[in-house]
Amino acid sequence: MARPQFTCTVVVRPLPEQTDPAHELYGYAYTVTIRNTGDVAAQLIGRHWRITDHRGHEQQVRGLGVVGHQPLLKPGEQFEYTSWAQIATPQGSMQGTYYCITDDAHWFETPVAEFALADAAALH
Repeated sequence: MARPQFTCTVVVRPLPEQTDPAHELYGYAYTVTIRNTGDVAAQLIGRHWRITDHRGHEQQVRGLGVVGHQPLLKPGEQFEYTSWAQIATPQGSMQGTYYCITDDAHWFETPVAEFALADAAALH
């Protein structure tokens, strides 16, 4: 039986141009690499993100595709994109789910493990 699977890695960096501590705004870019580690072609259709600041305030983002794309990935292929988020504290986190479908119409979900929204240089 075919085994659909996507694996994700995330790299975060601060966005100084989207950061204004006086107004409690802290911006972070995140680059996600999505790799098809399964054995069947599949397409990313939608996403759901939970973005939480250090005070526990949560934003939820849902929508079709990622940055205007719904990539179809064959086994071994990958898709990379960069987006950004803004929170009200210098630190926070994100986690999410990608909703995917195989080329023979079987739905599956790809979790994106929680990752920190923080300026690593400012933590030391």
